Amino acid sequence: MPLQMMYITNNPRIARIAEKYSVDRIWVDLEQIGKKERQGGMNTVQSTHSIEDVRRIRESIEGNAKLQVRVNPIHQGSQQEIDKVVSYGADIIMLPFFSTVSEAGQFIEMVNGRARTCLLLETIGAEQNLDEILEIPGVDEIHIGLNDLHLQYHQKFMFELLANGKVEEICKKIKAKGIPYGFGGIAKLDEGMLPARHIIAEHYRLGSSMAILSRSFYDSWIADDLEEVERTFKYGLGEIREYEQRLEHESDTFFENNRQLVIKEVEDILQIMKNKRN
Repeated sequence: MPLQMMYITNNPRIARIAEKYSVDRIWVDLEQIGKKERQGGMNTVQSTHSIEDVRRIRESIEGNAKLQVRVNPIHQGSQQEIDKVVSYGADIIMLPFFSTVSEAGQFIEMVNGRARTCLLLETIGAEQNLDEILEIPGVDEIHIGLNDLHLQYHQKFMFELLANGKVEEICKKIKAKGIPYGFGGIAKLDEGMLPARHIIAEHYRLGSSMAILSRSFYDSWIADDLEEVERTFKYGLGEIREYEQRLEHESDTFFENNRQLVIKEVEDILQIMKNKRN
C-alpha cells in the first residue's frame, strides 16, 4: 500500500496543488514552544503558522487530503489550543516533544476522540516509556521524529538512527500493537544526502505507512512559484508513486541489500561531515 505522504504548508494555493497530486495530508504546524531552543543554529525552519491557518487550510482543500495539525507540547494552554484546532476542522492532531506516559495520556484525554491522534516520538524519554505509552487507549498512530531524536542522541546526521537499527527497534514495538507508524522525511526520489529511494525502501521493509515530504522535496518557506509547485508535485510525487509500485513486488533479498546500502551510505556521509569539520 502506498505511503501516506504529508506536506507542511499554510499556503492554501500550495495545499490545493499538493492535494491534487495525491498528497494524503496537509500539515499545519503550530509548534513553537521550545523549538527554537532545541534547534537553534540548525538548518531548520521555526514555524510561523497560526491557529487561523487551520481554518484557512480546512476551507481550501477539497477533502481528498486530510488536515493534520501539530500542536504545541503539553503546556498550560493545551486544552484551549486543542479545542480550537478541533473546532476548525482538524482530522488528525499531532503531539510533539513529549517524554512521559502522563503527557501522552493527557493529550489523548484532551482530544477525547474528536480527531485522530498522532504521537510524534522524538525524545529519548518517549522511547524509554514506549511500552507503557502503547498501552494507552486512543493512540491512533505514531510518527518517529528523526530530527529531534538524533539531537537527543548527540548524533550528527538524522538517518544514523535508521542505519544503526534504532528506528527498526522502535517500529517493531509499535507494529506488535497494530498501531500505524512512520518516520522521517523524504526528498525527491534521487535527491537528498541519503537518496529518497533508499529511505522509501526502508519504509517498506519496516512496515511504515507514512512519510513527510521534506523541505528538500519542495521548500514552500522560501518559494511559492505555482508553476514550479505544480511541476514538482506532478512529476516528483509521480516518480515516488511509480517506485512504490515496483517495491511492492521486490524480494526480501532486495530489501536486505538496500538496508546494507543505507548503512554504507550513512557511514560515508558521516565521514564527509567529519572531514569538513577537520
